[in-house]
Amino acid sequence: MKEYWDNRFISEGLIWGERPSETVYAAKEIFLENDVRTVLVPGAGYGRNTKLLSDTFQVDAIELSSEAITLARLWDSKSNFIEQSIFDLPDTNKKYDAIFCYGLIHLFTESDRAKLVNKCLEQLAQKGVYYFTCFSDEDAAYGIGKEVEYNTFEYKRGKIAHFFSEDDLRNRFKESKIIETGSLEENFEYANDTIKTYKLRYILGMKH
Repeated sequence: MKEYWDNRFISEGLIWGERPSETVYAAKEIFLENDVRTVLVPGAGYGRNTKLLSDTFQVDAIELSSEAITLARLWDSKSNFIEQSIFDLPDTNKKYDAIFCYGLIHLFTESDRAKLVNKCLEQLAQKGVYYFTCFSDEDAAYGIGKEVEYNTFEYKRGKIAHFFSEDDLRNRFKESKIIETGSLEENFEYANDTIKTYKLRYILGMKH
């Protein structure tokens, strides 16, 4: 996966443009309401979303791609970018008040999705809040490619995507306190000036 993303960031640069996702604005307001000071952002890419958060919070941003990190440190000088897989984070006493995880959880198989959620929740302080987004099973790309697991499709060689139903998403976070889920449409403004619309789901919750 690292090689895939390194190659994409080398060839495409700021792949999804400069504007942050609308969801990060919503998450920021929620974090402010909950007196958040520290935020962890897994799968941070080149900092498109972290930049909005680091203006207010202390942000640690995890990213696997070294090419993305190079871009990110230029784009968002306030966040602390860490080149690592979220799966390989060491067990430490450091806990975060909040996690913002955009468009990451749907990139994995069932077992790794479970590991990702568990690893993220481990990083949260008690009553820490989380905000995750993922592909919806109502998206137009649902069903494209070879189905490798239930609702998970290999739409490019070596690249998979899982499409979450409402129940599927809630079940993945059932060990936490789920506050809200919802659906939205979001336009991705790619670096080559093309725009695609995706249907996403989000989930907001709190660690017990």
